[in-house]
Amino acid sequence: MKWTISNQLTIGRVFIIPVFMVAFLIPGDLGHWLSGLLFIIAALTDYLDGYLARLRNEVTTFGRFLDPVADKLLVASALVLLVSADMAPALLAVIIIGREITIGALREWLAERSTIVHVSLIAKWKTAIQLIAVSTLLLHVDVFGLSLHSIGLFLLWIAAFLTLWSGYEYIRDAWPELMDELND
Repeated sequence: MKWTISNQLTIGRVFIIPVFMVAFLIPGDLGHWLSGLLFIIAALTDYLDGYLARLRNEVTTFGRFLDPVADKLLVASALVLLVSADMAPALLAVIIIGREITIGALREWLAERSTIVHVSLIAKWKTAIQLIAVSTLLLHVDVFGLSLHSIGLFLLWIAAFLTLWSGYEYIRDAWPELMDELND
């Protein structure tokens, strides 16, 4: 493995997850602010590691593998915590986590067949809105009279819709190969 700055940021994102989870368990506003801040820092590394890898021409096989895994672990942990604290609907968590598992498996299967799967624009928007939604839900405060929690729930519904849409796109694009496999 090439120990690039991008790979270090991705690994850092994985290591911040348990710290974020412990912060979430701190009662009151302190727990909301700490867990929200840690999640935001981790989410920003998602953007930064990819940007630096492309800028510095340091895209690695390890980074291409670990980056989406780190993203899914971060979002899934946050959603499970939010659902367990009754701060987000379980239905949305199931849609988002279920899609991530399904499309992750599909991408792995396609990679074994040497099929390159590019991330769609809708999937990028889905990720951005998910990260913003989860951040606002974790902060769980009012700012200038606006409930970040209500905004977060609204954005999480949008993220769930985009999750289903982008999942459909991946399956639609892979459908010919899936049918070839079933007919062999």
